[in-house]
Order: sequence, then C-alpha cells, then structure tokens
Amino acid sequence: MTCTIARQADEHHTTLWLIGYLQGAHLKALQAHMESNGPRAVLDLDDVTLVNVEVVRFFGVCEAAGIAVLHCLP
Repeated sequence: MTCTIARQADEHHTTLWLIGYLQGAHLKALQAHMESNGPRAVLDLDDVTLVNVEVVRFFGVCEAAGIAVLHCLP
C-alpha cells in the first residue's frame, strides 16, 4: 500500500495533498513534510482512500494544533 504526498505553496500557505493509502508507517514522512513547510501547512485529504486508526488520531492532533485538514470525513 502506498501514499504519495504532493505539495503546492503560495504566499499564504502550503498545501500537502495526500494521495492513496495512508498508514501509521507514513506519519514520520508526513511530519517531516509538515515541518519543512512551516506553520502554515494545510492537509488535503481529497484523494486519500484509506487510513488506519493511528492516522485518524494524528489528524485529530493536527486539527487541535490549528492545522487545517481539508476534505476530511467526520
């Protein structure tokens, strides 16, 4: 199962598009992308097809920290 992270930046924020299957094993790479793109990172989950419980918890922590998580089912 794979996950791809695509990035687009403008003067306001950096959007990280997550594509495919996202599992706990991918979180270190995702956190590295988020840290390298500064505090204005936005996560777009429109093309995510599957996540596990660890990832759902991670998104909850992101939202609590003020990171926008777009196209996320409740």
